[in-house]
Amino acid sequence: MENLDKVYMRRCLELASLWLGNTAPNPMVGCVIVYDNKIIGEGYHHKCGEAHAEVNAINAVSDTSLLNQSTLYVCLEPCAHYGKTPPCADLIVKNKIPKVVIGCIDSFSKVAGKWVEKLKNAWVDVSIGILEKESRELNKRFFTFHEKKRPYIILKYAQTKDGFIGKDNSVQEPVRITGEESRSLVHRWRSEEQSIMVWKNTALLDNPHLTVRGLDGKNLLRIVLDRKLTLPKNLNLFNNEAPTIVFTATSSKNIGQTDFKNIDFSINIIPQILDELYKNNIQSLIVEGGKQLLQSFIDVNLWDEARVFTGDKNFGGGTTAPVLHGERLLSTKKYENDILQIFKNMKI
Repeated sequence: MENLDKVYMRRCLELASLWLGNTAPNPMVGCVIVYDNKIIGEGYHHKCGEAHAEVNAINAVSDTSLLNQSTLYVCLEPCAHYGKTPPCADLIVKNKIPKVVIGCIDSFSKVAGKWVEKLKNAWVDVSIGILEKESRELNKRFFTFHEKKRPYIILKYAQTKDGFIGKDNSVQEPVRITGEESRSLVHRWRSEEQSIMVWKNTALLDNPHLTVRGLDGKNLLRIVLDRKLTLPKNLNLFNNEAPTIVFTATSSKNIGQTDFKNIDFSINIIPQILDELYKNNIQSLIVEGGKQLLQSFIDVNLWDEARVFTGDKNFGGGTTAPVLHGERLLSTKKYENDILQIFKNMKI
């Protein structure tokens, strides 16, 4: 039988994951309060600016006289600073909760261990590191952003069975590689992240919307590279359905929800793009194509995860799929006739 601390911490992780894609730039946090081996209150953080998980869990306890005999479990170190909401640490001390169990320490500089110190000074029994690996994995976007000063980067592409992502340049229309189930999954992924990027040629050939369709979820920040600003303004990327950034070497005024950002194309553009996204508090990025853009991220070792579909088709030639370096296969799953493999970058 699993250790009870792990059982309750696993529940915290389940609660936190309910709002994947909604809490950024805040982390996902779940909290349960246990009295006499029974959960008497639970809560999770819904979105930035609203009550934190600990507040919602404490407010869910019907008999607050039990709090001073209870244990509070939370997957991430509670805040100890004033932001958009008051510090959760103060609320825990105020309610005289005698024991707190934490999944992992928060690496955000305004928190980072300060809560633990505050609780110990109030004679609260604090345990740290219960399901720590799982707690960090849940908030991999948040931790990557604060520790590496860049977004969490997901490479996503579809390839044929013979290893091509597109036909030769004479084919002037997009060719579907994957089925409907895979495409629905991609839209769910989009709803979970903050930004998505394509190369100029992908925007021109596929004319994608890069929005969330078929389910509830807010649209991402759309990003396209267009050095000389040659993309037609009637493309779907410029339809004002979602905010869009165009990285270019040419000056231009912003139009509607489209912002034009100048970068230096004579040097490596990837760090410049990531630095701009970091400044704009963007914690996650999906890179969808094309081949040149995907390979550029791989070659400078700036990627965290790759999600690769292999469809039930052969092209017999065309644009070859990107070549990953330092990858480890995490999972393989079938969607209709497509195979999805998820890889982790082991070189970072």
